[in-house]
Amino acid sequence: MTNDDIASLIGRVSLRDRSAFSALYTNTSAKLYGICVRILKDRGEAEEALQEVYIKVWRRAERYVEGQTSAMAWLAAIARNHAIDVIRARKPASSDIDAAFDIADPAPGPERSALMQGEGRRIDACMEQLEAERASAVRKAYVDGESYQDLAELYGVPLNTMRTWLRRSLLKLRECMDNDDSE
Repeated sequence: MTNDDIASLIGRVSLRDRSAFSALYTNTSAKLYGICVRILKDRGEAEEALQEVYIKVWRRAERYVEGQTSAMAWLAAIARNHAIDVIRARKPASSDIDAAFDIADPAPGPERSALMQGEGRRIDACMEQLEAERASAVRKAYVDGESYQDLAELYGVPLNTMRTWLRRSLLKLRECMDNDDSE
């Protein structure tokens, strides 16, 4: 099946054509499953992820813009991003947590504590220089672990716009932190 055929099916899926959705699944599921298995390294988990991928395709088909990117690349990106989100959502095993508590971790001394507090204040000061919405997105992405796709939906912007926001915000933070170091 050609990329144009897949793009046509996605267009029909955006109109809620169930037969087009079935044909799209038949013609693309093997490749998307392969992507999920490669990332997740577990066939059962990959099968569940694949189902979620196609739910996303059904819900977001109208967002695909033919000619802007290849149809198969668009589908592959959804599969890849979802598989990565599944990995991020994994909870550590309780035995790993118990083992972590067994490791002797001496409390930092007063000097180390003072340095850490100073660094935290510098980061907070630099974050305040960002627009409030961008600072919030940075916190959600890099502290809370939210996916770029979820953030794009939360802030009502396209995925690439969210990526640009985060990249530029990190550059501004780095510049701010570097300027503080030179003073």
